[in-house]
Amino acid sequence: MEYQHGGDIYTNSVTMDYSANINPLGVPAGVRRAVCQAADQCFCYPDSQSASLRGKLAKFHEIPMETIICGNGAADLIFQVVTAVRPKEALLIAPSFLEYEQALRSVSCGITYYELKEEEEFALREQELIAWIEESSHSFQMIFLCNPNNPTGFALKKEQLHPLLDYCREKRIFLVLDECFNEFLEDPHRHSALEFLRKGSHEQVFLLKAFTKIYAMAGIRLGYGICKDSTVLEKIHQIRQPWSVSSIAQAAGEAALEETAYVEAARSLIACEREYLKDNLTALGFRVYDSKANYIFFKDLRTEALQEEKLLYRQLLVKKVLIRSCANYRGLDGTFYRICVKQREENEAFLSVLKSILTERK
Repeated sequence: MEYQHGGDIYTNSVTMDYSANINPLGVPAGVRRAVCQAADQCFCYPDSQSASLRGKLAKFHEIPMETIICGNGAADLIFQVVTAVRPKEALLIAPSFLEYEQALRSVSCGITYYELKEEEEFALREQELIAWIEESSHSFQMIFLCNPNNPTGFALKKEQLHPLLDYCREKRIFLVLDECFNEFLEDPHRHSALEFLRKGSHEQVFLLKAFTKIYAMAGIRLGYGICKDSTVLEKIHQIRQPWSVSSIAQAAGEAALEETAYVEAARSLIACEREYLKDNLTALGFRVYDSKANYIFFKDLRTEALQEEKLLYRQLLVKKVLIRSCANYRGLDGTFYRICVKQREENEAFLSVLKSILTERK
């Protein structure tokens, strides 16, 4: 089976991985200590309810503990919520994260795509989306929305999310809102639907979050969902594996929530280095889109790139540099790429390799 995502450092021999959007500061020191301490208790089964972690998440987000469910990464919860709701027809934004489609296919759900336009910079306009749904003949039971979107990095503000949440409530459409990259935004609260869930007025929303990206805990596997619909949460509890979240992951999650200074430092770093990379990629002749997250979405405009599939990806791989080709995203082709944002020294090294490739081709 072909690897579908970034971070494939196992198939490819690389010295520089720019394909996975992980916090460049690495695993926080407090999380490292918690993992080591938790290893001493690995002879015990983990708490199947993740009660202590959920309690701390409830305090962290100022929401009731019973609205939180933890999973083995966000991907685990995507499959669980789809299996619990079992929609017959769902709407996906394209391009967007691949797991949504995979999860929906697993329950034989019909899928309709709302394709974002390149000439509009792949921006989602919520009123146009609502109007399109109204004019269509479809009766959707579920919509997936990634905010900020992966791979484009486009982010809706909460005042743009509000009408969509209201519409889904009115039409009884279950909305899965993926905010796994929200913490990398310069003003995360302005782009989150959490405030609406706190008010308790939107039950048919599943807010998806993860420790994976912002705390650089991809290998630990820890995600969580926030939902006011107790019936859906109960169905998930009935179908999920009882020990899907390890004791090490739970301890790491509790420790991570204390790392507020680390998150602020990462957010500041990303804001600076994102613009640095954007400016340099633009200067090199690439079409760079206005990503707001910790990754950059761009297009290779070279004539030869139109003729040779995934040309830049293959050129960089020869140099042992891995980037994310977006060729397997719906609506994109082998000229589109996504790279993560790292620290300045690493970014300079990456740009140096990139410049050498462009020079070689001239």
